[in-house]
Formats: sequence, C-alpha cells, structure tokens
Amino acid sequence: MKHKIHVRGIRCYSFHGCMEEEARIGGHYVVDVTIDTDFSKAAASDELIDTVDYCAVQNIVAEEMAIRSKLIEHVGQRIVSRIKKELQGILGLRVEIHKLSPPIDGDTKEVSIVIEG
Repeated sequence: MKHKIHVRGIRCYSFHGCMEEEARIGGHYVVDVTIDTDFSKAAASDELIDTVDYCAVQNIVAEEMAIRSKLIEHVGQRIVSRIKKELQGILGLRVEIHKLSPPIDGDTKEVSIVIEG
C-alpha cells in the first residue's frame, strides 16, 4: 500500500539569504514535509520502529535550517538528502520551505520552494 505522512508547520528562526542583514537579523521560516511510505506494518504492530519517526524528520529539518545558506533551495536539498539517507521506508518525498516576510520590494507574505523526489 501507499500512505502519506505529513509533518507540517515546522517553525524555525534561521539566517538564510543573500543580503548581509539576513545573516545578522535572521527571519521566520516554516517547513512542510510529506513522505510517501507504506506504514501497513506499523498499522498492524503499533510499533514506532515500523514507520517513519516524525521526531527524526523534525530534528533533521531543525538541524539543517540552523546551518546558514544564501539560498533556501540549498537548504531544501540538504533536508531531502538527509531524510532519504537517514530514514527507512521513504518511497517519495516533498519538502516545502516558506520564507515569511521576505525582504523584497512590496508587501509579500512569503516565498517558498518545493523539492519533490
């Protein structure tokens, strides 16, 4: 079977961006992760070992978001790579990073990137 696990709204305060003030001041980000998996075994066993650990997903996101990058595209790729490398049972993955109130001309709520793979 194919199932989805969503870990949505991981809030981070990070220092990403090409502008020098972004490195000093930082900003608010929200990360959403969707994992395609088969958790049939976990549904039957009721054991964490048989599914994707949501805490591990959150920890990977928090650790990668803490490493300064100029581009959220770069951070997103690091998150995807680590989740695929470190977690079992990943059949598909979608990571979206929302940069809230980006420092661009005009009144913009957010910008975001999506990586699927």
